[in-house]
Amino acid sequence: MISLITQYFNLNKILLQAIGLWPFQQTILVQLQFTLLSGILTAAIISQLTTFITSKCTPQCIIKHLSIALALIVALTKYVSFYVHIKPMKELLIQLQYISNELKEKKEIAIMEKYGSNARCYTVILTSFGVLSLSALLLKQCWSSILDNIVYNNISRPYHLQIKMEYFVNQKKYFYFILFHLNIAICIGIIITAATGTMFIAYFQYTCGMFMIASFRIERAMENNKLQDINNKHFILIGLSRAIEMHRQAMKLCDLLICRFDTMYFCLIVFGVTCLSLNLLQIFQTIASGDIQEFVLSIILVVICTLYMFVANLVGQEIIDQNNEVYVTVYNVQWYKAPLHIQKIILFLLQRGVKSFTLTIGGLFDASFECLATLVKASVSYFTVLYSTR
Repeated sequence: MISLITQYFNLNKILLQAIGLWPFQQTILVQLQFTLLSGILTAAIISQLTTFITSKCTPQCIIKHLSIALALIVALTKYVSFYVHIKPMKELLIQLQYISNELKEKKEIAIMEKYGSNARCYTVILTSFGVLSLSALLLKQCWSSILDNIVYNNISRPYHLQIKMEYFVNQKKYFYFILFHLNIAICIGIIITAATGTMFIAYFQYTCGMFMIASFRIERAMENNKLQDINNKHFILIGLSRAIEMHRQAMKLCDLLICRFDTMYFCLIVFGVTCLSLNLLQIFQTIASGDIQEFVLSIILVVICTLYMFVANLVGQEIIDQNNEVYVTVYNVQWYKAPLHIQKIILFLLQRGVKSFTLTIGGLFDASFECLATLVKASVSYFTVLYSTR
């Protein structure tokens, strides 16, 4: 028996517990944790937007603060959406565990373990990238002070924030409090992005495994030696029905995830494309001005946005490919040797394969490499328009 949480979801569990989103641990203390962390993020977003009130709203200032605010809004959107749908996420985990417990064939268990390992690899790699991004952003905050201590040793110099925030208080007096709040908000945002993103990836990886198991069951049911023996009709029917049931469950799990988080995914696409466009513009502006520190921040945000888009659409493409593989398997088996009533079942499966199964967001975007190209093209187009009108 496969223990999903112990074997493959243990790192996801740690990440989600850190932000109070582990579905099997919802107490009053966790609710207070959610309120505190969402409050910190909300305050950071507001402090970014209030800079437009106290500062001169130049195009460069608007682009800089809006791009940072959008990145924090993306994290807050995911956090709130995941928390609101915490119960369905728990039910999905329970359902995945139940499906895994029902597997008896060694080959089927091996398939599920393979995709569980894939999910774990995604989690480790993306979490490591999140730690590196967090380290770079925190180092950037302190970089100016470090340089001042090296270059201007024993000379007192005023501190200033690399990412300006407006609290309507004395910035010099409360400098370290503001810096602490900013760093905590960045840390929370990256943990939320890594924790929720890797959890969704893990869910979809397991559905890919279910599609693969459906293909295996079809091949197993339609083996040539079974088709030649008329007494095996009953076993063929059972095998095909088990394959169809597994395929149906995989599609149902995908639809449930998309249905629950459709609004969130659509908002993330809009915010992500906008954030990427603004940061591309920021990069070109900082190259012209020679501000290395601003360049580093924009590069990090561009890499995060691009990587997020790529991984999300990669997972969507894997779902499409694995679903198509089921119908390729149906087409390639020697169905013409089967009894007539079994041929009708095969024909039914082939007819279903005419329409591609995709993860559709907002009725507009089908997660795939084609969608990735569309989003990147849109981001570059918006950047080009903004750059030409500056």
